[in-house]
Amino acid sequence: MATSTHQPLAERLRPKTLGEVIGQQHLLGPGMPLRIAFESGQPHSCILWGPPGTGKTTIARLMADAFDAQFLSISAVLGGVKDIRDAVERATLARDGLEQRRTIVFVDEVHRFNKSQQDAFLPHVESGLFTFIGATTENPSFEVNSALLSRAAVYVLQPLGEGDLRQIVTRAQDIQAVPAIEAKAIDRLVAYADGDARRLLNTLETLSVAAGSEKLGDIADEWLLRVLGERMRRYDKGGEQFYDTISALHKSVRGSDPDASLYWFVRMLDGGADPRYMARRLVRMASEDIGLADPRALRLALDAAEVYERLGSPEGELALAECVVYLAIAPKSNAVYQAYNEVRALIKTDGTRPVPMHLRNAPTRLMKELDYGKGYRYAHDEEGGFAAGERYLPDGLDPPPFYRPVERGLEIRIAEKLRELRKRNDDAAG
Repeated sequence: MATSTHQPLAERLRPKTLGEVIGQQHLLGPGMPLRIAFESGQPHSCILWGPPGTGKTTIARLMADAFDAQFLSISAVLGGVKDIRDAVERATLARDGLEQRRTIVFVDEVHRFNKSQQDAFLPHVESGLFTFIGATTENPSFEVNSALLSRAAVYVLQPLGEGDLRQIVTRAQDIQAVPAIEAKAIDRLVAYADGDARRLLNTLETLSVAAGSEKLGDIADEWLLRVLGERMRRYDKGGEQFYDTISALHKSVRGSDPDASLYWFVRMLDGGADPRYMARRLVRMASEDIGLADPRALRLALDAAEVYERLGSPEGELALAECVVYLAIAPKSNAVYQAYNEVRALIKTDGTRPVPMHLRNAPTRLMKELDYGKGYRYAHDEEGGFAAGERYLPDGLDPPPFYRPVERGLEIRIAEKLRELRKRNDDAAG
């Protein structure tokens, strides 16, 4: 039976086999991880992480087809615990029925589910009731619960290349879904799609309807610009992909270039980035790259995020822009960031050292008799509020200083204070 032309173009062109998938050959090519998973005969839970329009839903559907599994789709934007319960019931019926079918539960935008909603999947994933596939445009390390993440393989999908996008245009023309398109217009469409197959397909469908209404036999670049207007012009240069652009913003802030920082920030907003995501990144920059050189930066980033929540777009975006400029011109220090990572690395490799006796709490008589807290010096009773020579690290642990303030911003004064305190410690020990 022929496919209905009333279906959206994205559905009409959706691949039916792995061989029809365009792009993602680093995962789906011969000998690649997802291809091996398809050929293994045993589905496994996974997270598909990548920008919009890179084939996450298609891959999940193909996995269900490959294993003859029931495919249940949940939108984390629209769904909730009731949808999860319904999926559990349907998976149980499929497993216990005559056919004893497997079930794949696909959760689109899984990062939108809160912790309790994500936790609701855990017992059923562990019991094997269903295979869980989550799709997300956000880094799963930050947005997916560690318990669920530990039970799922993570596959990173890449934006489609120019050749991939041109191939989609060709396929649409092969099924006569769109008229002939001028070469320059195809270049513009590919640049506008910016690696997103869904955006390209939706645009092609819009153009097809508009061309049909005007009875055009082909699509010229001039007509294309007239129909799509400013929405198309914004993407004339194609630009870097989402993750490259946020990297450029972060590095411009770190490099203290307010003009470049503001440019990349606006580029991201113009490209459709969620301002809330931008606010989270600004908070991260304030902590990682400015730190104690200017502690006001973190407060300003949090305030900007709150202003956006109160005002929304476009008014709230100005507060975020103000924060971007402030972070760019603020003195920079990653001293705390480095110290934190060094201590984490030490804790992972070092043994569990006991707390020194003089630092232990002694709430009971027995603990006091066992010398818990004995010899502790109360810093407030010492000269200058500092117990010179007192040790606070575990016995036998003498690492070099983890925190090494830089000679910039407030950390200049912090460094001076630390030198003074360390000298007092050395004098007391001598």
